[in-house]
Amino acid sequence: MTTLITNIQELLQVRDTNILKVSGKDMKQLPTIKNAYLLIDDDTIVGYGYMEDCKNIEADTVIDATGKVVLPTWCDSHTHIVYAGNREQEFVDRINGLSYEDIANRGGGILNSTEKLQQTSEDDLFEQSVKRLKAVMKLGTGAIEIKSGYGLTVEAELKMLRVIKRLKQDFPLKVKATLLAAHAVPKDYKDNKDGFVDLVINEMIPKVAKEQLATYIDVFCEKGYFDLNDTERILKAGKSHGLIPKIHVNQFNAFGGIEVAVKNQALSVDHLEELNESDIAMLKTGNTMPVALPSCSYFLSIPYTPGRQLIDAGLPLALASDYNPGSTPSGNMNFVVSTACIKMKLTPEEAINAATINGAYAMGISAMYGSITRGKKANIIITKAIPSYAFLPYAFGDNHIDTVMINGQIV
Repeated sequence: MTTLITNIQELLQVRDTNILKVSGKDMKQLPTIKNAYLLIDDDTIVGYGYMEDCKNIEADTVIDATGKVVLPTWCDSHTHIVYAGNREQEFVDRINGLSYEDIANRGGGILNSTEKLQQTSEDDLFEQSVKRLKAVMKLGTGAIEIKSGYGLTVEAELKMLRVIKRLKQDFPLKVKATLLAAHAVPKDYKDNKDGFVDLVINEMIPKVAKEQLATYIDVFCEKGYFDLNDTERILKAGKSHGLIPKIHVNQFNAFGGIEVAVKNQALSVDHLEELNESDIAMLKTGNTMPVALPSCSYFLSIPYTPGRQLIDAGLPLALASDYNPGSTPSGNMNFVVSTACIKMKLTPEEAINAATINGAYAMGISAMYGSITRGKKANIIITKAIPSYAFLPYAFGDNHIDTVMINGQIV
């Protein structure tokens, strides 16, 4: 089954030679072809170029994209979309003056979601998650990482990861799973954090590895949650079972988590709302991808990741949604890209690079996703008729997507 898209106003993120990520000043460069065509064979990109060279190309399906922009689907490398229920009351509490920490200290936050999830059956949890996954696919997400972390018991964490596995099997988009058991200290271990860390290391990680339920191991490294020693212990235990490290770090405090991440060859460090010069210097010594979550900053009214500073220092940057019930109840990557431009002062080129090729790198999948490259998966967005690609982040309140294709099939 071949599909030919013709008369494309502008084809974005065209990489003749596959690259895995873009960094620093290169993020300002977004290679494009104007008045272009794109040829897809089954689930693979096989050709592209200028319309004047699109002669004698036959295809089973032809799509006319006159006036439209075509780009790779968003690669959302940080979500928690497998959760039960919602936390809209906490949203009201924050409006009335309570902080994220205040809510957590009185039993809200992550522990609120944990209680709901533990009481929810696997099938119910799956059905709730399916609705969210379908919604983000229609909004242009073609690859997604989903983290556990609302179970906090062996049984409930495994339940979450089995739901993620079912989503991976039932839907065409690329799904990567992460064990984030160290998301919060559960009530039963309130005065025995070390005991919970031992549970994660000695029971959860081996069982997850045995069932091959996750690719990554993650920790919420933050004051009041898991300290540097806890983080290092968990990451090393994960690595010993073949799990690749990632870290939630520097969301509220900068106290050395970046160094732990880089020394343990973490694939990504996510949040980074609080950042200092030594953190930036440390990131420059490794290959760890900084990941910003601007819609989380928007929702919680906390500082934005200093993405401009990271890029100007020569580093790469990825953007992700952080879709979760407490701090970002949205997986709309179009809004993420807009917010990065509006609040973090990224250029449209930088933001699109961050949400495509660099997002793919943060999931370890940029060899096959994140750019328009021959041999890569045909995961693409066709916009509605728009003046230019800068219009995507500019007109942030509207949905500019006309068609989403994943593995060469229209969603």
